[in-house]
Amino acid sequence: MGTTWNEGVTSFCSFSGQDRRFAKHIHDNVHGNIYLDPFFLHFVDTEQFQRLRDLKQLGLCHMVYPGAVHSRFEHSLGVYRLASEAVHTIKAHQGSEINIEHNDIKTVKLAGLLHDVGHGPFSHLFEREFLPRVLKGSKWSHEEMSVKMIDYIVDAHHIEIDAEILKNVKEMVLASSANASQKTSSEKRFLYDIVANGRNGTDVDKFDYIVRDSRACGLGCNLQFQRLMETMRVMGDEICYRAKEYLTIHNLFVTRADLHRTVYTHAKVKAIELMVVDALTLANGELSISETIHEPAKFWKLDDSILRQIETSDKQELKEARDLILSIRRRDLYQFCNEFSVPKDKLEHFKDITPQNIVCSQRNGGTTLKEEDIAVSIVKIDLTRGRSNPMESINFFQDYESDYKFPIPEERISHLLPAFCQDTIVRVYSKKPELVGAVSEAFENYQVKTYGMKAQVHDTPEKKKRGK
Repeated sequence: MGTTWNEGVTSFCSFSGQDRRFAKHIHDNVHGNIYLDPFFLHFVDTEQFQRLRDLKQLGLCHMVYPGAVHSRFEHSLGVYRLASEAVHTIKAHQGSEINIEHNDIKTVKLAGLLHDVGHGPFSHLFEREFLPRVLKGSKWSHEEMSVKMIDYIVDAHHIEIDAEILKNVKEMVLASSANASQKTSSEKRFLYDIVANGRNGTDVDKFDYIVRDSRACGLGCNLQFQRLMETMRVMGDEICYRAKEYLTIHNLFVTRADLHRTVYTHAKVKAIELMVVDALTLANGELSISETIHEPAKFWKLDDSILRQIETSDKQELKEARDLILSIRRRDLYQFCNEFSVPKDKLEHFKDITPQNIVCSQRNGGTTLKEEDIAVSIVKIDLTRGRSNPMESINFFQDYESDYKFPIPEERISHLLPAFCQDTIVRVYSKKPELVGAVSEAFENYQVKTYGMKAQVHDTPEKKKRGK
């Protein structure tokens, strides 16, 4: 290949061959120096990309983890940096045999930079909770909006870009979504696995946000993604890893799942999210929030500041929404009653639980509950592939002298690895403190009626039931 596997990586990774005379230097608190040459600055220095500064990467998690105020702007720069490092490392070691061209490098870096440019406010709450509430059956995704926004930026700012690069960038952004195009082996499919890996979920997007989110929340993170970056190898048009890195990759998925459980879906975070969804729903008629989702010219003006807009408005039409936001500010939140993890043998046929299910489970003679008194959150946590193990979709190689790739059954690595890859957690909240006891009892009744037992770990504390 002309270059040894340890030779010259640093020079490629630290600056990726750019001419610093024309580049902008940014110091990132996770990855260090990031350099943007004029081509990429044409995109960064637009109001559409700068909007990402006003989208918190973790949405409302900062209400529980005060340090989680980092934005999608810095995350996007981080993914750009790692995408650049990944493609340059592969080119350094295998450039002559897999024909990585200058335009390939440019495409991968631009896809990393712009992969979240169409993201909605409040992390994934906007597309997964709010839009389905106000637009029944909504299939809108931030990946599709990112593709539309890229076209809009190019047109609005008259950016000169090769048509093939533009087409491939958009396909890379969609690579892990339901609308991903199927690449043939002659189209360098491995390049489409760097930013958003639809094949097995191992990509630089996760490398960045796992480390960045952990750091911002003050949590430890022992993910050694740099080992994967330095040793990845293209075999048969897919990125493969050394067999000895099996546990490093497994740790990637486990760390992501841990972040979902402890940070992204923290019980208090979900309480606040439920309130924000209710507030946005109440305000939607007046502010036409959902009408922006098909037009980039309108959508780029929507960011996290929508809450402040509602909170400070004097309009009577926004009073209910405004009151909800003020309740969040005053920490008068929906009260968490209890939760249970759906039994493994019930997951396949599990149907979402609704407030109506809880109301129908209350006993006669007590406090009468209404559906509007209750909020239910269904939290699904997996290793990126639902109940499937993503490790089964990854191929490995023995060493750099080997030309043979192979999957590794987990039982050949360790019997301590989890045998199940998904949790579904049902949480119930009371919108009024004085109803916690009644809601908790109805929730317990539902569990007994459905599963023949209380599936929750413990009873709701008596103090909380008394509304204190």
